[in-house]
Amino acid sequence: MSINGIKPISTSSKWEDLVLPGIVLKQVRELETLMSKGPGFPEDASLTKGTRSILFHGPSGTGKTFTATLLGKSANKDIYRVKLSKVVSKYIGETEKNLSKIFEKARDGDAILFFDEADALFGKRTEVKDAHDRYANQEVSYLLQQVEQHPGWVIFAAQTKNNLDAAFLRRMGFVIAFPPPKAKERFEIWRKNFPKQLELDPKTDLRQIADQYELKPGTIVAALQQASLKAFVQGEHTLHKQELEAAIALAVQKDKK
Repeated sequence: MSINGIKPISTSSKWEDLVLPGIVLKQVRELETLMSKGPGFPEDASLTKGTRSILFHGPSGTGKTFTATLLGKSANKDIYRVKLSKVVSKYIGETEKNLSKIFEKARDGDAILFFDEADALFGKRTEVKDAHDRYANQEVSYLLQQVEQHPGWVIFAAQTKNNLDAAFLRRMGFVIAFPPPKAKERFEIWRKNFPKQLELDPKTDLRQIADQYELKPGTIVAALQQASLKAFVQGEHTLHKQELEAAIALAVQKDKK
């Protein structure tokens, strides 16, 4: 079944590769235990009713998608990323049809659904002024109904929860914030993602770079990829501070686009 706006996502990474603040990582690992039905998980489904809807909120590039893929891997389940902007249609009734197909696909394969861009659809509802507003509210109500009836796990990602509709938030069994990393976490991300095929110039201090540049995890990874690619092309085996800083500038510029 081919559905516009939905695609499988996966990762070859491990939990050791994920860097999050301690309290956030604890929440995520507790969620992993529940989703994977590990030791001590109650077999009575009624005890977990209403907890299978999850909200990850935080700025882009802070690890929401990465965490979702790790949860899917641990639970040994396929995970489908759904871009709501591709699913929502301007034609009356089409959005509901698209959503119905998505939930059917997830049920058939016992897959996890990961809805990206939740802010776009679940913003606080305003006064209904025209037919478009009424239809938009119908779409939200339909999706919430599908979520409540769905037997599997559903993860939503949003950049902030402050502007999300109260009715949507009430239906979330778990709400986990993904804040921008602090210097200690940024250093761990630099260290864990540094390419094994390259060496770091002894005069370059990754802790200093982590302190100086307040970057999101995704930006750090992008900068390392950029610097590594340039080094491979030039036949270099060592990364220097100036090369990392040039790659950081490019990654930051891309983030702004």
